Amino acid sequence: MSTWQALTNQPNFNASTMLLLTDGTVMCQESGGKNWWRLTPDGMGDYANGSWSPLAAMKNTRLYYASAVMRDGRVFVAGGEYSDGGSDVDAAEIYDPIMNNWTSIATPAGWTNIGDAPCCVLPDGRILLGSINQKATAIYDPQAGTWSASANKDDISSEETWTLLPDGTVLTAECAGHPKAEKYVTSQSKWVSASSTPVDLVQASSIEIGPAILMPDGKVFAIGATGHTAIYTPPNVADQPGSWKQGPDFPKDANGKLMEAKDAPACLMPNGRVLCVAGPAGEGGSYPGPMSFFEFDGSALNPVAAPSSSGGPPFVGRMLLLPSGQVLFAVGGNQMHVYTSTGQPQAAWRPHITSCPTHLHDGLVYQLHGRQLNGLSQANSYGDDASMATNYPLVKLTTAGGKVHFCRTFDHSTMAVATGSNIESTYFAVPFGTPIGKAHLTVIANGIESAPVVVTVERFQFRIPINEAMVNILIGSLADGPLWVLTRNGPVPVDPWGPDLAAQAQKVRTQIAQGVRELEKLGVQLEAQLGNIKAIPASAPVASGQRRRLRREAA
Repeated sequence: MSTWQALTNQPNFNASTMLLLTDGTVMCQESGGKNWWRLTPDGMGDYANGSWSPLAAMKNTRLYYASAVMRDGRVFVAGGEYSDGGSDVDAAEIYDPIMNNWTSIATPAGWTNIGDAPCCVLPDGRILLGSINQKATAIYDPQAGTWSASANKDDISSEETWTLLPDGTVLTAECAGHPKAEKYVTSQSKWVSASSTPVDLVQASSIEIGPAILMPDGKVFAIGATGHTAIYTPPNVADQPGSWKQGPDFPKDANGKLMEAKDAPACLMPNGRVLCVAGPAGEGGSYPGPMSFFEFDGSALNPVAAPSSSGGPPFVGRMLLLPSGQVLFAVGGNQMHVYTSTGQPQAAWRPHITSCPTHLHDGLVYQLHGRQLNGLSQANSYGDDASMATNYPLVKLTTAGGKVHFCRTFDHSTMAVATGSNIESTYFAVPFGTPIGKAHLTVIANGIESAPVVVTVERFQFRIPINEAMVNILIGSLADGPLWVLTRNGPVPVDPWGPDLAAQAQKVRTQIAQGVRELEKLGVQLEAQLGNIKAIPASAPVASGQRRRLRREAA
């Protein structure tokens, strides 16, 4: 029997958009504001019994915007229909979970608004962003930190829902041009027709639509703001239209009209069913509640129980698929619930580890390889106002007594979905403090866990004394080396310890580096007084390598 469970520790803020970080924690925005909070599961991996802690605040307030977890584990946000930066703000930021800070980035050249634009992480890790005012699209390259213009669509991107398909295309049912559909062919950098939906999914009076979820069978279940649904079957050739057929309608409301999903969440669960929500019919700017919940099993919409927080309209709802296979549900208030459905994933849907180190040290980084590491779908959908795809691998270590320790993953070989027999990879960092001894390592994609690999975790330490030579080596790497602290067993990298310790270590390293530079300047002045080399004024900026060059010239 499917159940709803209230969080033991409810948030003390109005919880809205949620993103799953690659260390297994949940990043949750305070609705419409700058502030973010982290939900950390308890020691057994239970999110319902998790705890909250504050994260760094964004530069701008944002309500209804584009968002994504990127290939390297950082978080991308852009736009905001409502913001302290202005209506449909043209602003973007990136969050670094390691340093716990936000950095503003440029926006597409020539754009004046982003607002509630849709976005999608492409298989190669770049981010496709749509314009709400014109047919243009743009692509952000996280590695280069740059934007480039992409192909024009058939219509503007306003209010659209974008869904990544196994062939690397991005499908959308047009809102401005409904009932037409189109898709972006990544390999050819162009938009092509995806035919038309057999029933209109877009409410003409509001130009709203619902979510669209890629199913395990490779078909897309698209939910309308009209009470209708449709199912898309991709073609064998990526740039061909594919085909649509009508899906089941939602039940009628108390007034005899089909219930609607006007800006509403949906989530693909590990059992292959889609949890979705609809509300009473309302035209134009009317968004009635309460919410009713359904599980789509591939052919029918089956009613299920609703949580106690479901009294509002569907558009306030947000869903996020957790590593546990449960669905976290928020409504823009301080009440959150976890949904647990019945049934298990098919064996063929599971990630499969093909190679992985079996001797691990806490604090170090390793690479593993396997199949279907990114899952079969983006799994989560809402539409243009929120995006929270989870098609990336998480790595979990289970130690004695069932204790759970997530390893932060990053630099996945792909962000594609349903990669089949392809061998993919990801890097993972073993957390400091992981208990030593035997452990079970698994990969989780969209709440579906692989078979375990037995590993041995050992304590990481340098078995060298702290002496002058070692300190000199560390000082020599201050410019671009890793971030270290000194323990009684020697230097230890602090990156896996979290942003607070990393920030403190960075501050100390900066102070040391400044001190070393001052000592070098004083040394140069002393050598000049001794007649060895030409003096360099202490206040003059010195380029990297300049002192070494001057010494060579003086020799």
